[in-house]
Amino acid sequence: MEKKEETAIILDFLPHGYPLEGKMIPIAQAIGTKYFTLLQLVPRRGITLQLKEEVYIGEGKRDKISYILGRLPKEKLTETAKIQLKDFVEKEVSENEPKFVEFFNDAQPINTRLHQLELLPGFGVKHTRAIISEREKKTFSNFEDIKKRIPNIPDPKKAIEKRILGELEGEERYRLFAA
Repeated sequence: MEKKEETAIILDFLPHGYPLEGKMIPIAQAIGTKYFTLLQLVPRRGITLQLKEEVYIGEGKRDKISYILGRLPKEKLTETAKIQLKDFVEKEVSENEPKFVEFFNDAQPINTRLHQLELLPGFGVKHTRAIISEREKKTFSNFEDIKKRIPNIPDPKKAIEKRILGELEGEERYRLFAA
C-alpha cells in the first residue's frame, strides 16, 4: 500500500507554471509532512499559496488544492524550493528530536557488512560501534546526550538533516527517513 500524505508544506509557488513548459497552470512545489514526499500540487482556481503554508492534500474535500499532479522530480526543484526544503528539514528535525533520537536507539544492520547508522554522513564503523555499545548501557535521551557520551562524534542533528536532504535529492540508495 502506498503511503499517502495528509498535509504538505509549500516550498515554492509558480502562479504561471513552469516557464519553459508552455502550460500556464499554476504549480506549487511542496513536501509532505509525514513521509517527506516531494509533490507537485495544482491549487484551486483563484488561490494563491504562500511559502511555508501548510495545505491539506488528503482524501475528501480540499480547500486550497485542486489535485496532486504527482511526485516532484528533483531536477524540477526551484532554487526557492531548495532553500525552503533545507529550512523545512532543519525545523522538522528540531521539532521531532525524540523521533530522530529513537533512530540512534533502534537502528539495525542492513546486511552483514552495513549498519543503518553508517548511512549517516560522517558516521563510520568506529562511531557505529561506539553508539551500539553506549545504547546497550542506556538508551539516548536527546542529541546532546549522544554527543556527550560518544567522543568526536559528528553532530547527530546535522547528520540526520544532511541524510534527509540527500534522500530527497535522490542521491541515496537506502531510504531511512524520506519516502
